[in-house]
Amino acid sequence: MAIRSMTGFARATGTLPDGTAFTWELRSVNGRGLDVRLRLPGGLDALEVPLREAAAARFARGNVSANLTVKREDRAPKLVLDQAALERAMALVQELAERMPGAAPPRPEAVLALPGVLRTEVEVPDEAAEAARRTAVTDGFQQALAELFEARAAEGARLHAILTTLLDEIAALREQAVTQAATQPEAHRARLTAVLTDLLEGDRRVPEERLAAEVALLAARSDVREELDRLGAHVEAARALLADAAPVGRKLEFLTQEFGREANTLGAKSGSLALTRIALELKAAIERLREQAANVE
Repeated sequence: MAIRSMTGFARATGTLPDGTAFTWELRSVNGRGLDVRLRLPGGLDALEVPLREAAAARFARGNVSANLTVKREDRAPKLVLDQAALERAMALVQELAERMPGAAPPRPEAVLALPGVLRTEVEVPDEAAEAARRTAVTDGFQQALAELFEARAAEGARLHAILTTLLDEIAALREQAVTQAATQPEAHRARLTAVLTDLLEGDRRVPEERLAAEVALLAARSDVREELDRLGAHVEAARALLADAAPVGRKLEFLTQEFGREANTLGAKSGSLALTRIALELKAAIERLREQAANVE
C-alpha cells in the first residue's frame, strides 16, 4: 500500500571502533509537521544537524524521538607521575632533612600525596578515532531510520484497509441518500396538501398551480443533489490519495473537513426522517475517517 502511518518504533545496535556497544531507539507519533528530537551523549553534538537532515530525507511528518545509548565501562582514572614536581618535592624533603637532623625520612606515599606529584592522565584526542566513532553512530542511525520507515509502512498498510472500509461505508450511505432524496418532492407535496386540508374549511381548495409552486419552492430549498454529487467526488478523491506514493496526510485531513461540510448541509436540508438518519450515520462515519486520517503521513 502506498500510504504510511506516522506511528512506529525501531531499534538498532552497533559497536564503536573501541569495542563499546551502542543502541539507537526511535519512536514516532503523529505530528502536524516533522519534529525530530535527539538525545546524544556528550561529544557527539556535532552530529545533530546531519542526523536531523537524514531523518528529513526519510520522513515528511511525525514527531520522531531518537535516543542513543552508549554502554560505558567504569574505569578508574589513570594516574601518571610528574617528574618535575617529584624532583621539586624531593628537594624540599632534602632541605627539611638538613634542617632537622635525626628526623625520620618521609614515607614514599607521603611524597606522592603532595600536590602535583601525581596527576590524572589527559587523553590526547585522536581525530581519526573520533571520525570513526561518528561514522559508526551515523550508520547505526541510518539503520534505525530504515527500520522505522518499514514499521510506518506496515502500519500504513493496516491503516489503508481501515480507511478503504470507511470510504466504502460512506459511499454506500451516499447511495442510500440519493434514493431517499429522490422521494422528497412527492413527500413535500403530500405533507403540504395534508397541512392545507386541515387548515382550510369546507370545500375551499388551494389551486393546483399554487400548490405546485409551493412544492417547487420547498423542493428547491431541500435539493441535496449538489451535496451528494460532491460527496461522491470526495470519495473518489480520497481513494486516489490512498493510492498516491507521496505523503498525502494533510490533503486527506483537509478532504475529511469537506466531507463533514457536505454531511452537515445534507442533514440541514433533509425533509424526511430517513434522510436525516442517513445524514447522522454519514457524520459518524466521516468522524471515524477523520480520526484515522490524522495518522497518515
